[in-house]
Amino acid sequence: MAGSWKDKLIEFLENNRGLVVLIFCLPASFVFDVFLNLYVKLLRLLAGSSNKHSEKVKQIQKKIQIYNKTPSTNRKLLVTARPNWLSLSTKFFQKDKCHQIPINLYDILNLDEENLTVHVEPMVTVGEITKYLIPKGYTLAVTLEIADATLGGLAMGTGMTTHSHKVGLYHENVVSYEVVLGDGSLVTASKDENSDLYKVLPWSHGSLGFLVALTLKIVKVKPYIKMSYIPVKGQGNYCDMIRLFSGDTSADYPTPDYVEATIFNKDEAVIMTGEFSDYDSTLSINHLTRWYKPWFYKYVESFISKGKYTELIPLREYLLRHNRAIFWVVESMIPFGNNMLFRLFFGWLLPPKPAFLKFTTTPGVRAFTFTRQVFQDIVLPIRKLEDQINESTKLFDLYPLLVYPCRIYDHGPHSGQLKPPPKEYLVEGTNYSLYNDLGIYGVPGFVRKKEKYNPVANMRAMEKFTRDVGGFSFLYADIFMNRSEFEEMFDLALYESVRSKYAANGAFPDLYDKVKPEIDVFDIGREYEIK
Repeated sequence: MAGSWKDKLIEFLENNRGLVVLIFCLPASFVFDVFLNLYVKLLRLLAGSSNKHSEKVKQIQKKIQIYNKTPSTNRKLLVTARPNWLSLSTKFFQKDKCHQIPINLYDILNLDEENLTVHVEPMVTVGEITKYLIPKGYTLAVTLEIADATLGGLAMGTGMTTHSHKVGLYHENVVSYEVVLGDGSLVTASKDENSDLYKVLPWSHGSLGFLVALTLKIVKVKPYIKMSYIPVKGQGNYCDMIRLFSGDTSADYPTPDYVEATIFNKDEAVIMTGEFSDYDSTLSINHLTRWYKPWFYKYVESFISKGKYTELIPLREYLLRHNRAIFWVVESMIPFGNNMLFRLFFGWLLPPKPAFLKFTTTPGVRAFTFTRQVFQDIVLPIRKLEDQINESTKLFDLYPLLVYPCRIYDHGPHSGQLKPPPKEYLVEGTNYSLYNDLGIYGVPGFVRKKEKYNPVANMRAMEKFTRDVGGFSFLYADIFMNRSEFEEMFDLALYESVRSKYAANGAFPDLYDKVKPEIDVFDIGREYEIK
């Protein structure tokens, strides 16, 4: 009887998830956000002002020096004290088994307009840096679309944006890192200083030291993005056009400032190109982040029937265009969320805070959603775009798909965790290849249709495809690889050398251990094989 009651409750929650989210989760998320903002302000107040940066760093060093005086047999591995639920990672690393060091560093330290850089502490968020830079006529060279992402988190992981076809991944635009090592020393890592550490800090996910500051490249901007929506029919046609706009066809092609595509089904996509622009009276202005506006991807989809269209979007609103619906993830929570009446009366409650969603995720909910949702960003050669789409469709039956073109540079062998792109992918006359992020988000079609679906086997198949074509997975999302497969996808030779040289061994978790899911994915896979 208990099992039957539980099954009925789960079925009710699945069938009425939108109502449950509206009545309970969104109001709770809003209240949670209010308290979270107060919590962060309190941390900032306790941490002190930006002119005390060096003092705050010395306090972190002192805590590590005290840690090192304890007997080695009693020492736990070092991690930040930042709660798991504040991270945008899908995982729940077991910090309770580690020695936690508070890293309360939230300030923007300096803007260097001559050298086009900004010096920041790691806990500054995308939302904060865009508010600071854009009124001054700048933005980061790579700006993630999610306002809660921290600049330090992106530096230790990585990220890309629709400007990445010009400037590469986030880490290509980091000038220097300031890191407190496992022995308590403070070092700066740049191309010219501790260059080996500089090469492997990206993709290290806090497994080499504590980031306490970084210097990032910025670009000069205009107040608007002149945005063109181009609907394209036919897989070959839209894939060729994406490659053209990204610069894969020729390094001399005048690529737009921003390029992205949303693929709505195998044969239909909308390609978006953006250019920095001043006000143009001939074009309408779209304030697309206002609460009552259609979700961005739904607005984009409308141009499949409307045809090509061009408009102006205020720059910060463009940069955060996917924030309200978290791309299209919110649709799986609130199927009626893009309804005009819902947006008008409740749109101001969106998005549900990622921190709240993680904070309220129990182990049972985590295991449940793990098997019924996909949230992956996978970076693959753009010349294999058709194959990517076909493989994703076969394994997940899930649309829309996100495509962001991106340069992947050839820095030579053993120059970091990313392997050099295969020579056949290099754009002629350059040292880079054009790859793309394939964003796969939501509930697989097989789950929605209640068809047979093994989430572990299918995701492992996608990872094998990725390794076979020379691609790689973003590690904020769940990985399904064992250690040997992980070491096949990534080059860990320099990373392991740096761990030994810079006092990380025995002090910080190993990279694979840090990024693997906290639940046994292989055990879940075996359960699905038995069913």
